[in-house]
Amino acid sequence: MNQLLERDKPVPINMRVDTKKRSLIDAAVEILGTDRTSFILEAACKRAEEVLLDRRLFLLSDEAFDRFEQALNDNSLGNNECVKKLLAKPKPWS
Repeated sequence: MNQLLERDKPVPINMRVDTKKRSLIDAAVEILGTDRTSFILEAACKRAEEVLLDRRLFLLSDEAFDRFEQALNDNSLGNNECVKKLLAKPKPWS
């Protein structure tokens, strides 16, 4: 529950950008009739969602899925330190 409260609390994000990039952003902001902060935040969040979905959803052919499933059932994975470390990490949705 504390995580939910922390997510609602605004926190600062500071960045430096060259004049050319700021002017590009400001031109888009003017066309949309919004403000720079909202525009940047919306663009960054959209990109973040794309990155996260790209890492969570993947499509495989039947043959590739069979190989993937076989690898999951392979007993040698239990001895793989990288896999153990990955599985021990907290899940983003918990």
